Amino acid sequence: NIIQFKEWEKIDLRVAKVEKAEDIEGADNLYKLTLSVGSLGKKIACAGLKKHYTKDELKGKKLIYFANIAPRMMRGINSEGMVLASVSDDNSHVILICPEKDIAAGAKVSLFYLLLKWSP
Repeated sequence: NIIQFKEWEKIDLRVAKVEKAEDIEGADNLYKLTLSVGSLGKKIACAGLKKHYTKDELKGKKLIYFANIAPRMMRGINSEGMVLASVSDDNSHVILICPEKDIAAGAKVSLFYLLLKWSP
């Protein structure tokens, strides 16, 4: 499906730092992540990462957070966003999308080339 640039502009992607990763009772694959998202404050996101990352691997990791997706109740927890990952065709490999270099939590993710090319 092709989307127009105006649709992309609605998506708020931010760099977030994982402060804590916790098990969720009764959930085989979900962690409850406490994220620091700069000026957006602390956010909770549930993520199906248990088979791919340990809690220690996640703690302190910076990743990309989808900030303005509608909240969703997951296992009794209000998940306030989602984290981005690359997933193999057979779902056996999940790799979080992370900034290449250090950048502050809360930094916006944008289509830099397109913004430069199409800026008014």
